[in-house]
Amino acid sequence: MLGPSGCGKSTLLRMLSGLVPPTKGEVLWHGEPLSNSSPNVAIVFQSFALFPWLTVVENVEVPLLARGVARRERRRRASRVLDSVGLKGFANAYPKELSGGMKQRVGLARALAVEPEVLFMDEPFSALDVLTAENLRGELLELWLARKMPIRSIFLVTYNIEEAVLLADRVLVLGRYPAKIRADFRIPARRPRDRTSAEFLLYVDYIYRMLMQPSLDARPPSIAPGAKPPHQVLPHARRGAIAGLLELLNDRGGKDDLYRVAEELRMEVNDLLPIVEAATLLSFAKSARGDVELTPAGRASAEADIHDRKRLFREAALANITLLDQMNSALESKSDHTMPLEFYRDLLREHFSEKETQQQIETTLNWGRYGDILTYDPKADRLAVYDASVSAASEEEAS
Repeated sequence: MLGPSGCGKSTLLRMLSGLVPPTKGEVLWHGEPLSNSSPNVAIVFQSFALFPWLTVVENVEVPLLARGVARRERRRRASRVLDSVGLKGFANAYPKELSGGMKQRVGLARALAVEPEVLFMDEPFSALDVLTAENLRGELLELWLARKMPIRSIFLVTYNIEEAVLLADRVLVLGRYPAKIRADFRIPARRPRDRTSAEFLLYVDYIYRMLMQPSLDARPPSIAPGAKPPHQVLPHARRGAIAGLLELLNDRGGKDDLYRVAEELRMEVNDLLPIVEAATLLSFAKSARGDVELTPAGRASAEADIHDRKRLFREAALANITLLDQMNSALESKSDHTMPLEFYRDLLREHFSEKETQQQIETTLNWGRYGDILTYDPKADRLAVYDASVSAASEEEAS
């Protein structure tokens, strides 16, 4: 399950696990109200939630003790699950002696010790460094695929889109508060999943668009193995916003934390992301691990005068934006150097809803006009190759 911050993902998880009663409706466990049942579930929390005064093995034994399991059986089961999560030899250590990744392994072992039917995980890897989180995802998947856990289902709340596509068989995407389910679909891809494959990227792109565009109404993705990559999606960012971001990063030495930039601009991160994505798509910036950094081309653009900045934008757009390159090639090859815009609308309608098609067209025209790639006549609904002799007033009227 994914969704914007504050939409209720963790609250829903707690209702499903029986920790929080729903204010309306009901949760059923094998067809019976959860409130009348004793669900066999366990939870792995984001914050580890270990008892600091207990050893590792004693922490794992806590839920078994609560269930009245005899001491010898508690120790046997705890030792077994500690071995399965890679903590053999750490049974007598205390939480303060462990790294973050090891603490989360203890949390996972504690959940597995009760042999739950459903395992709930609330952003279990978000407090870990990138490498440790990646290792734990791999270990969790290995345990699941090897059937080393007597678990029928894992319910994972995450904000990491790639994590969801990498692990999940089924994905739920929630909308903004008050939450509603905006997407519910399955990922039939075989494991292990290749992060660079067209299929993987298609699902990542779809979830990203569902999260970033609250009004988007799009069908769940469907692609056959070996198919071509998904149609390129332009983020809805105007060229002025892109230029402003490049200048801001250049003033900060070329690199800054995404959340710090959003805070200083008094913007929500969700509103800043399309601008960052646009700069990345144009190869003016690169983004990784919460940081956004200028490329040499981005630094050159930020420091250029208006004439050179437009030239650099044109070169970047034609090199990286498929639709603009197609439009430019068609306009250059036509004897009258014009094309009906409806032709490209029809092409986009094969991939997008009507509303998204219009937004893609608007972004393309905005970038194409600024980069002196094309002009648009709204009365005739036709594109034309850029002509330097066209007056600025005529261009303003056309826009």
